[in-house]
Amino acid sequence: MATAQLTKGQNGPLPLTDLSISVEVAAAVDLAALLVTDKGTVRSDADFVFFNQPSGPGVRLQPGSDGRPCVLAVSLTAVPADITEIRAVVTLDAPNTTFGQLRAPIAAVIDTAGNRIYEYRMEGLGSETIVVAVEMYRRSGSWKVRAVGQGYAGGLAELVTDHGVVVHDDSSAASPPSWPTHTTQQPATAADIRTAHGEQKLSLEKREKLDLRKRQVAKVLLSKGVGSIRARVVLVIDKTGSMRRLYNSGTVQRVVERMIPVAVQLDDDGRLEPYLYAADYAKLPDITVDRAEEWAAEYLHIRGRHGGIDYAEIGGSNNELPIMREIIASLTRHTEPTLVLFFTDGGFRERAKITALMREASALPAFWQFIGLGHADYGLLHNLDTMAGRRVDNAGFFAVDDIDILTDADLYNRLLDEFPGWLRAAKSAGILH
Repeated sequence: MATAQLTKGQNGPLPLTDLSISVEVAAAVDLAALLVTDKGTVRSDADFVFFNQPSGPGVRLQPGSDGRPCVLAVSLTAVPADITEIRAVVTLDAPNTTFGQLRAPIAAVIDTAGNRIYEYRMEGLGSETIVVAVEMYRRSGSWKVRAVGQGYAGGLAELVTDHGVVVHDDSSAASPPSWPTHTTQQPATAADIRTAHGEQKLSLEKREKLDLRKRQVAKVLLSKGVGSIRARVVLVIDKTGSMRRLYNSGTVQRVVERMIPVAVQLDDDGRLEPYLYAADYAKLPDITVDRAEEWAAEYLHIRGRHGGIDYAEIGGSNNELPIMREIIASLTRHTEPTLVLFFTDGGFRERAKITALMREASALPAFWQFIGLGHADYGLLHNLDTMAGRRVDNAGFFAVDDIDILTDADLYNRLLDEFPGWLRAAKSAGILH
């Protein structure tokens, strides 16, 4: 099948109803879609399809094949009658980068067999960082495609507000808005949820950093087919004496900061449930977005009395059994999936007992992601994937000598690599419903 080449403003018929839209760019980008009525606006935020809300009426954002960028899969027969246009939007990820600095992006309309029906090379872009690439639109009862190539100098804010999407921005007049967080058809809006998370209380710099990290987490989940999953997130941190250097250098504090976006993306209340452990454990107050720094300053210590807790009672040597039993006991009070993020610099000497606990926990709705910090002998943790006698594989492990040198993309890819597979296995085994 020959590929028809479009120029800006040109249109063509769409003879098929199941198609996809891709945009090739020589940089990392986000692909999104706006479903609009004849007034040029969305009916609600549910008509905005993007990395954090990958499904809309008749449109899905899905991973590309063979590791290629995401594509918009469109089923025109499933598009509601009052939606007259589907606009494919592409946004550059990297700050201080514009489309004019890159070779011309190529938008393509592709059939289910992988044939390119149309291509549009977007020449002449300049300072834009966000562009409407192509649009599919209704005319006289049938669908057509048009090459658009329209950028927005005002970036995301101008684009989404022009189309009626609610953007929340409380911090200052200079603050850039963010993509809606968990958009639903319920009375709670994206703004309500961001307010509940406390994000609006952050400074501009902190909000930008959080948003970038949330996007990285969302992309990992989307690429693994679980973009809409919700889960409880538990954080366990080793407080043994051998961790002193990592506490004193601020590494543990930075680890906590980088785990918050995972909770914001997975847990509806955006909270991390933290524990410190050594010979015993202490359950600490939940970590929230707006009070994370205060929480770290209060609780991330090896010794002393903090928040009314005597850290001497937790001890200074390894014993993973009490904290693991506590988390297992908590699982009987929860039906939703739980992701346990377990940071340690080693130990795990009670191999037989820990193995038995992991077998017991395999019938419960939790995945245990163990992360080794620094140079250590992790022993049992290396063998989690091959541990026999479990209902499902319920644990993963990776170690890093220096977690600070990992990019957010690399860290979240490692952190969430096995969790989606466990979700599917747990559902198949009847552990999750």
